[in-house]
Parts: sequence; structure tokens; C-alpha cells
Amino acid sequence: MQQEKQKAMVNEMVAKLTSVCWDKCITSTPGSKFSSSESSCLSNCAQRSLDLSMIIMKRLQSMNSTH
Repeated sequence: MQQEKQKAMVNEMVAKLTSVCWDKCITSTPGSKFSSSESSCLSNCAQRSLDLSMIIMKRLQSMNSTH
């Protein structure tokens, strides 16, 4: 049951990440491939979001272990 909740949370995070980064980085109608600036923006956006998620998860784990 816990594993299913974690999967659902990961899926939700990926969907939100995709939406946020898409809206931020894709400024025109996409063609057959992304421009170099769009590709770079998407990569940086995703990396920042994943880094932030890891920081939050570590903070929550440390808070749980102290209580």
C-alpha cells in the first residue's frame, strides 16, 4: 500500500514538473524537435525541480527521525 502511494506521488510530481517546465520553456508552437534554447531550458528546469524535491525529502526525513 505504501509503495502504491509513493508511485502515485512520483507520477503526480512528474506530471506537474512536465507542465511547469513546458509552460516556462516552450514559447512557440513546437515543431518536430526542440530548439537548443528550449532543450536547455527544459533540462535546467527539470534538474532544479528534482534537486528541490530531494532537498525537501531529506528535510522531511530528518524531521521524522528526530520525532
